[in-house]
Amino acid sequence: MKYNAKAIRPFIGSRDFKRSADFYRDLGFEEVVLSPGFSLFKIAGLGFYLQNAYVKDWVDNTMVFLEVDDVAAFWDELSALRLAEKYPGVKLVPIKTEHWGRECFLYDPSGVLWHFGEFFSPER
Repeated sequence: MKYNAKAIRPFIGSRDFKRSADFYRDLGFEEVVLSPGFSLFKIAGLGFYLQNAYVKDWVDNTMVFLEVDDVAAFWDELSALRLAEKYPGVKLVPIKTEHWGRECFLYDPSGVLWHFGEFFSPER
């Protein structure tokens, strides 16, 4: 099957839609409201749907990986946002080095786990 894929957008649940929407705007995403309790959050041509729906087992097992150019620089900017102080339940986990690259982690207000990572170049 051949087709021209243009985007992949996961659906992410939220325990408190307004708090999660505020969190993602503070994280640098642009919100496009599609209907009450349902928005597209986008950045640099990438995006995901945030919905006013919460199923604990689903949200607790949701993970999203966002590749960045420089995880150390990203970490510095992320830390400066002080999101964990502003949003209850948010947790920032420092950079870890793996055999494939480096990544840091951020739990959103509902418990969704974000991986922000950078891959090592092939010659490494």
